[in-house]
Amino acid sequence: MVGLEKVDLKAIKLEKGYVGEGVQEENRRKAQQAEVRKSGTQSKRQESEETRNLNALSTGQSNSIVLEHGQPPVDDSGISFASTICPAPLCRQFWKAGNYDDGLNSETTLQNGKSYLHVHPMFLHSNATSHKWAFGAIAELIDNAVDEIQNGATFVIVDKTLNPRDQSPALLIQDNGGGMDPEAIRRCMSFGFSDKKSKAAIGQYGNGFKTSTMRLGADVIVFSCHLGDRVMTQSIGLLSYTFLTQTGHDRIVVPMVDYELNTITGNMEIAHRYDKEYFMSNLSMLLQWSPYSTEAELLKQFDDIGSHGTKVIIYNLWFSDDGNVELDFDTDPEDIRIGGDVKKVQANPAWRTVNEQHIANRLHYSLRAYLSILYLKIPETFTIVLRGQFVEHRNLVLDLKFQEFIVYRPQTGGCKEAEVLTTIGFLKEAPHVTAHGFNIYHKNRLILPFWPVVSYADSRGRGVVGVLEANFVEPTHNKQDFERTSLFQKLEGRLKEMTWEYWDYHCGLIGYQVKKKLPPIEPPQDSSPDMPNSGIMKPVTLNHGMPNGGKTKPVTLNHGMPNGDKTKPVTLNQNHHSVSVKAASAAGLSSKRKEHGDLNKFERMKRQAGARADAHNLEIQSLSTANQLMDKETMNLIQENKKLHAKFLEHEKRREDLDLKVRQLRRELGDVQQEYDRLMVELTSLDTVKEEEHVRT
Repeated sequence: MVGLEKVDLKAIKLEKGYVGEGVQEENRRKAQQAEVRKSGTQSKRQESEETRNLNALSTGQSNSIVLEHGQPPVDDSGISFASTICPAPLCRQFWKAGNYDDGLNSETTLQNGKSYLHVHPMFLHSNATSHKWAFGAIAELIDNAVDEIQNGATFVIVDKTLNPRDQSPALLIQDNGGGMDPEAIRRCMSFGFSDKKSKAAIGQYGNGFKTSTMRLGADVIVFSCHLGDRVMTQSIGLLSYTFLTQTGHDRIVVPMVDYELNTITGNMEIAHRYDKEYFMSNLSMLLQWSPYSTEAELLKQFDDIGSHGTKVIIYNLWFSDDGNVELDFDTDPEDIRIGGDVKKVQANPAWRTVNEQHIANRLHYSLRAYLSILYLKIPETFTIVLRGQFVEHRNLVLDLKFQEFIVYRPQTGGCKEAEVLTTIGFLKEAPHVTAHGFNIYHKNRLILPFWPVVSYADSRGRGVVGVLEANFVEPTHNKQDFERTSLFQKLEGRLKEMTWEYWDYHCGLIGYQVKKKLPPIEPPQDSSPDMPNSGIMKPVTLNHGMPNGGKTKPVTLNHGMPNGDKTKPVTLNQNHHSVSVKAASAAGLSSKRKEHGDLNKFERMKRQAGARADAHNLEIQSLSTANQLMDKETMNLIQENKKLHAKFLEHEKRREDLDLKVRQLRRELGDVQQEYDRLMVELTSLDTVKEEEHVRT
């Protein structure tokens, strides 16, 4: 399985039965463990003598980690564990919860000459360590809901709920997608199955649900409704690290129950796929170890799901090192935060607040901030609801000023892999913010937020941010990084070049000394170094991706300009930002004036010449970029015009057809009306004849 290199080898053992273990053996195992602990000896475990056909594994129909047999019920009317408190895991800190001892030796055994692999509970914890960041685990569960958009999902809810047994906080994630039938939920809670065949689907390994839920809490219960083939089903599954550790299991056991709608009575009944003994055994395990102590409480969880959808409740949430729940529900009632992850930004005191409140910093501890940029695009029909409030989608491209668009065409072996459009620019708050880097998406999903490809010195690269969607490279299975392939390394190198190039040519736009300049052009004939106001330049408008050319007051930045020089602002319209820079703020200007008259005159001439060259360079550069954008926009408008014209012709033809049909119907209606009038006359005459005959008789 991809990305499981760190898994402890002790988590995979051989067993003589099949991967699944029956609840039927539960009491025997517990009694045996008690005997072993009492006597201090080790004994072999009793195994179910039933073995599964290996072909079931290849067809995907096996219940590899699902209970196969149930303990006979004590009372057929139902089972309740109202007085049982669901124990918390032995250690509530995630990074220390991997120390697990099942109490008995698990030996490699053979049955009928065959041996089988099973999954040790330790694997649940080892597998979840791939998520270093709790929000990355939550994002995986949101991905499952987003993938359900194709099945009609219109929302996903992320909220706090309470464990009714001890009132401790739990995490709720619910969507109204297609839901899972009994087979699908078993594949979801098993290892190595993936139903996501669509190229647009975010998930691919079938491992995300287990890694993400076990990273957030020790236990998870899943409720899912599915309506298909005129059959409505309700399924419940429990994946509990607490249950497995405290009962000393040496394999993963997942209690599950299923209900089907009886179309005659209209009631949900036990699914016919298993006998009642199996059902009651699994139900008893659910009631003992889940947050709900009665079957009625379990079924009540389906009330707000409807006929289709899935509800995931993660409880016994992990603690941080300070002894508090890792997910902070209290600081902001409309958000979920990671306690202790608020970082102080090293910046000028006057700029510290804007840096700390910038999304590049807030996304690390605010789930609302992270979810707002998690997807590059999101359908208008789908919403993410966090703590009862909609999450407003944020397009990071709109946060940039002085935008440029760069097409990157990665190649391997001389063959072009893809064509990627990268948007690069300065953050709106630049130069006051220190954030920089690229936001790289994969199949619409954010993988690397504000990834710093350069380590800037002397502020080189400060505030430079880019946005791109790189579908030609593969993300790691936790979706928080990319596989370090040669293609990705080439991308990293190209993004570094983009950052340096953009900064060196455009840093003057935010008040820094320009590093590089475009080739100079001849100065205009009407300006002379001897003119007193030769440093005055007319405003030059730059449109870099500016929709309407927003208007703001010009701000004059004085960088080394003598007070005597007069300049008019150079207005730069990019994404509703206008900045006025001194035309004489070019590289090479002296910040000190010479005391002698000749030197003063010489320096003034140098400054004026530099001002003219820089202003014209800026104008040429802006016009070039504007022309490129206009060419692209023109092509788009032409294509759109062709589409609209084709639609117009289609509608015109339909209108003519409808007019013809209306005329035909009117003619037919006239014929029918005439026939109706004739029949009415005939009927009247017949009535007259009948009356005359009646009078005669």
